[in-house]
Parts: sequence; C-alpha cells; structure tokens
Amino acid sequence: MKGDSNSINKKPSPFPMNTKLAVISAILASLSVFFSLDSVFHDSRISEMELLPLDAATGPESIAFDAKGEGPYTGISDGRILKWQGKEQRWLEYAAVHAPHLLSKCRGSQDPKLEHVCGRPLGLKFSAKTGELYVADAYLGLLVVGPDDKFATPIAKQAQSVEFHVTNGLDIDPDSGVVYFTDSSMRFPRRQYISAIIAGDRTGRLMKYDPESREVQVLLDSLYFPNGVALSQDGSHLLIVETTTCRILRYWLRTPKAKSLEVIAQLPGFPDNIKRSPRGGFWVALHSKRTKLVQWVLSEPWLCDALLKASVDLQRLSSFLNWRSGKASALRLSEDGQVLEGFGGRAMRAISEVEERYGRLWIGSIAMPFVGIYNVTRPA
Repeated sequence: MKGDSNSINKKPSPFPMNTKLAVISAILASLSVFFSLDSVFHDSRISEMELLPLDAATGPESIAFDAKGEGPYTGISDGRILKWQGKEQRWLEYAAVHAPHLLSKCRGSQDPKLEHVCGRPLGLKFSAKTGELYVADAYLGLLVVGPDDKFATPIAKQAQSVEFHVTNGLDIDPDSGVVYFTDSSMRFPRRQYISAIIAGDRTGRLMKYDPESREVQVLLDSLYFPNGVALSQDGSHLLIVETTTCRILRYWLRTPKAKSLEVIAQLPGFPDNIKRSPRGGFWVALHSKRTKLVQWVLSEPWLCDALLKASVDLQRLSSFLNWRSGKASALRLSEDGQVLEGFGGRAMRAISEVEERYGRLWIGSIAMPFVGIYNVTRPA
C-alpha cells in the first residue's frame, strides 16, 4: 500500500545561476533557524532537570523499561545498550548489537563512519509476552536480546528481497508479540538523514514482524522518512511519524477502516519518536522547528539539489547549528492529534524520544551525552 500522497510542491528555479550561488550562501548561513524552536512551551532549564551522564559514548536515542519496571535501558552511539542502576547511580553495560570481537574496538565510539560496523541502536522495546528486548538498529536491522544474552541476535534484515537501510522506530503488540517497525529510507543511511529530508526521499516503509512465523510483512511503502511508530491502547491502529513532512499518520489495523491511512496532525517541527503516555495520548519528540525558510528550501528542487551537491557536511553543520540554538521540544497529543501539552527549552537539544514513567519524563537525544529526567508536575 502506498503512503499518503500529500507531497512537497516542487517548482522550477526563477533565479539565474549567480543569484543561485548567493542564495545558497545565504541559506547555509541562515540554516540555524532550521535547528531552533520558539519558547512556546515550558522552558526547561538544567537546574530543573536531572541528568544521567552516559558511559563514554553519546546519543541515547530511545528509552525502554523492562517488565519489572527496571531501567531505563538505552542504545548509544557505540552500539551498546545500557541499563540504569538507580540504587548505584550508574549505567550497567547490558548488551551490544555488534559481534563480541568488536566490543573493545567500538566501545566509546562517537564516529558516524563506524556506525555500519558497530551498529547504531535506535528503537527499543521489551516484549510483554516474552520479556525479550527488541532493537531496531539503523544498520543491522531488527534484533532481539534475550534475558540472559549479552549480544543481540539478528532476526530480520530485509523485506520483499529489499534490505533495510535505516531500521528506526518500533512498538510491540503486548498480546500477540507482533513487532511493528519502520525502515526510514532505501537510499540514504542514518548518518545522512539530513540529506534524505532535503532530497524529499520517499522510499520509507512500515513493516510488521511475527515472531511465531518469523515473517516480515510490508504494511506501507512510499513514506517520507517514517520514524517513530506507536500502537494505540486498544490495538486498533498505529501512529507513524513522518519526519520530512512533519506529519503524524494513522494506519488502521482493525475496524472497517482496516488498511486505510490518514493524516491526523501537522506538526510545527521535525518529529522523531512517538510514545504512549500513561495519562492518555502520545508524546512526540520534535528534533527542530520547521520554519518558513525551511519550507521554502524544501519546495525548491534546484536549491535542494545544490545543497546535496555542495561540498558541505550537512550532518556536521546540523549538529553545530543545533548546538548553537540548544532548543528542542516535545508535544503530548491526543489520539486524534490535538495538542494536550508541550515541553521544551534549552536544557536538551536534538530530542529524539520522551518516555513518561513514574510521573517523570525520561528524555532521549541523538546528540546529548546524557538522558534527561523532568518531573511532569513542576513544583510551585
């Protein structure tokens, strides 16, 4: 089934080449707007947030808790999965997604060029049915870690004879154990995700893995960088984040609407992961704001092509500008996409996920060297 066809309008260039070069220079100088967010939500500050510094590496993309409520667990830039030991106030090395002989080579790595070797764990979720930890690794595919395992076992690397390229978000049906997950692009690796967005890449897929049959089924294709995915409380539908279009899509699994797709929210920023809130609705992490400038850039194919061909490291540029702006936010949305509350500020940047547990928000990031914790109810 094809994804929603509401795409970015493309127009021919109205500028001569010398003007184009000047505009490109201006755009590169102004891209910091791409990575900033207005203070429309509560402005969290470091003094109000507890920080759990990581062990050597960085980028705690996703947050998970096990059936006993222990954790959080998080995957980091060197391919390891860490578990927080609250009583000891330290991170424990729980597992790794790469082979055992690579552990010493990869430990502590923050080099994107080693991600395809060491792995880059993104989505994490424990199966309520088996207690196993499922991992969506951007380069190594869908993996699973058993309760007594120290290294992840690959269980799926392709669907319909097409290998996964950016295995990203996942969620699990607590009753059946079926895993729903995304493959964000068939063209660009994770370390080139900015290029995928600028190119308007539409090769992403939504899939499901049945642990009993061990089969992978493609539910949707032709998506614009699908990222996080979350199953509704009643299991009737999935919510899928489309990062490039800043949309939340609803894909019906059951009811007379089964297999249909609809847009339920247009967001003010580029979303990453999506997680259910115990108070109802879903938390959506916004990596950065979608400004009018960014909308214009993405609507001009000549400018997008020029940026992709320019001798500029777009990933490094985005990281630098994101560090300069230092703002990110998250929204809690209702089942129908209405904004219930927001959270944001300069204490975190490049927010990737918000997991609400025990009256607190556990905040992941693709860039920061720590997990943030923020109380849902602020002291007076």
